[in-house]
Amino acid sequence: MLGTNGLAALTRSRLTLRAHFCCRTVRSTLVTRCRGCDGGSCRDRLFRLPREKAWYGHPVRAGAMLSMTDCLLTGGMMEPDAKPTIVLIHGAFADASGWSEVIQRLSALGYSAYAPANPLRGVISDGDYVRTFLSTIQGPVVLVGHSYGGSVITNASVGAPNVRALVYIAAYAPDEGETLAAAGALDGASNDLPGHLLVRPYPGMPDGDGDAYINPEFFHEQFCADLPDTLAAVMAVSQRPVTLSCLGTPSGPAGWKTLPSWYMVASNDNAIPPVAERAMAARAGAHTVEISSSHVAFISHPQETTDLILAAVQGS
Repeated sequence: MLGTNGLAALTRSRLTLRAHFCCRTVRSTLVTRCRGCDGGSCRDRLFRLPREKAWYGHPVRAGAMLSMTDCLLTGGMMEPDAKPTIVLIHGAFADASGWSEVIQRLSALGYSAYAPANPLRGVISDGDYVRTFLSTIQGPVVLVGHSYGGSVITNASVGAPNVRALVYIAAYAPDEGETLAAAGALDGASNDLPGHLLVRPYPGMPDGDGDAYINPEFFHEQFCADLPDTLAAVMAVSQRPVTLSCLGTPSGPAGWKTLPSWYMVASNDNAIPPVAERAMAARAGAHTVEISSSHVAFISHPQETTDLILAAVQGS
């Protein structure tokens, strides 16, 4: 802790600043950081100087000095705005490896990305799981969900203060109290996916529940019609099931009601009807793009998916 004399000495000193342009702001600003923080414990705070009033090695103006002093006293850190971490949530009948091409593109641009395993056990419990995962990440997060993963991010983002935006890739975006079956039937939408599900038991399942898989004979057509046959065949026999109860469980409070959202409609989707996707996107007030894709747009169109995520980064 600095005493009165130490504060006075600090205030009189001409501290050298490192400064760089903040790429996340539209207006031209400089983000500055105290050289003394390089090896210290300051972590959380930053301040900006107008471009015309700060140069490398120039004395800090009075208002900024007070912020720096406060930083040193409280143990905060003045750091440049960090890029958000991108968290990618897969849906049913898939796993996190499907995000590989998107992760590679984000990593090449300097973004940290995580694709945790979605338990696929229940809309509410899966949302709780992802929210807990988010609590381990420092700094802002852009949360991305595909298919059933959209319902998970809708729930997980509520009560997760570091989430800045939601991105839905051919995904469910249910309202509070709405089931996925109801969301998929918005505007009269329907498809024949339910008729191609195989149900297998799991230990301790309640009556009427089970693990749902897409029948491998119909997997390519229903789930990933624009992927090569060989890849679709492997995905069909390695798919992760979702519990049937997920389809009939009412969703919790919807994160898209308070967070900006982006939505990619897959116009050739045979798993979630595109009509329902458009309805969910419109209801959420999402920035929406539509591409000619099967349900797995994040696999067959990784660049377009990455572009939409980047739009959410810039827009939030």
